[in-house]
Amino acid sequence: MSVHRFRPGDDTFRAAIDAMTSAPLRQEFEWRDIPAPSKMAPSTWACTGEILVHDDEVASGRLVILHDPEGQESWDGTYRMVALVQAQLEPEFSVEAMLGDVAWSWVTESLEMHDAEVRELGCTATRVVSQSYGALASRPSTVDVEMRVSWTPDGPHGADAGDGGAPDLAPHFAAWTAMLAAAGGLPPAPPRIAPIAPTHHARAPRPEEAGDAR
Repeated sequence: MSVHRFRPGDDTFRAAIDAMTSAPLRQEFEWRDIPAPSKMAPSTWACTGEILVHDDEVASGRLVILHDPEGQESWDGTYRMVALVQAQLEPEFSVEAMLGDVAWSWVTESLEMHDAEVRELGCTATRVVSQSYGALASRPSTVDVEMRVSWTPDGPHGADAGDGGAPDLAPHFAAWTAMLAAAGGLPPAPPRIAPIAPTHHARAPRPEEAGDAR
């Protein structure tokens, strides 16, 4: 049984997903299907993804793609991308007052780098600093960043392509992977290249640390 929810007859959405998942992506990125939400739109697709550097997971997240042929007012379109990006940064980031602005730049620069034209773009960046005391004082401090991002694909190959064909979601999928890579400390890079040393040390939060964030 498929984990995705395709509305009967929604061949456009299915074709868009097939084309998106066939496009090349950067070598450090791995993804897998997960069950899609059932109440957000008539057709939905979802996956989780990780950025791996020398077998270490430095960032993780989730992407949900929604399609409603009737459109939704809050989307200003018929497609919507809903992304989660998580990473654990170096303790030095606990005093970085501009971390929210930095996280926002990861979003906008990733979209621009992959020519992913968007509208109704929104992002919430959350920083959680954990510091232990007393009997647990030997534990190192941790800084977790979580970004929740959503946008509507736009442009000549976006969600509202006038020729009735499937929209090109590949640039938007690649942009999400670039957001993960940026949060994991990797510099921008074209797909299918050798892994590059991170610009800062990061790892994805463990499930018990992330709580119900996923």
